[in-house]
Amino acid sequence: MTLTLVLGGARSGKSAHAQAAAEGAALLGQPVMIATGQAFDAEMAERIARHRAERAPGWRTIEAPLDLAGALDQLHEDDVAVVDCLTLWLTNVMLRDRDPEAEGDALLDALRACPADLWLVSNEVGWGVVPDNALARRFRDEAGRLHQKIAALADKVVLVVAGQALRLKPPA
Repeated sequence: MTLTLVLGGARSGKSAHAQAAAEGAALLGQPVMIATGQAFDAEMAERIARHRAERAPGWRTIEAPLDLAGALDQLHEDDVAVVDCLTLWLTNVMLRDRDPEAEGDALLDALRACPADLWLVSNEVGWGVVPDNALARRFRDEAGRLHQKIAALADKVVLVVAGQALRLKPPA
């Protein structure tokens, strides 16, 4: 099992990077997309449709807006999977008044136990302006803590900016 965390800003190319890497690694099998987004409005439905259209044929999809640990439990040693994305999952957790730290710890346990090769995609949200409301500040802080824990566990960490990947771990 290889765990890769792919971070970047909105529309940075992080999903495309993770998908291409997973397709390259899944030469003999079918890559798996673990999708965390939910279409609560037309704009999000369009984003989800665009992401599906960008994937090559043959991807298997697991919808996991909340039970990400359960989705990882479904994977096998020969699977290659992309989780897209952790920040949408964290949003879902927080909007349902679940404890993000406990959910994050359960996710970390599932990551440690998962036998598949994984690419975890997430938005780096800590570089912008300090949010003007408590919920947004809490989200930014929870995302930062989650990223640090996953990066410590990960074999590789990649930052994608303008479609260009910069390897952070291990150093280039």
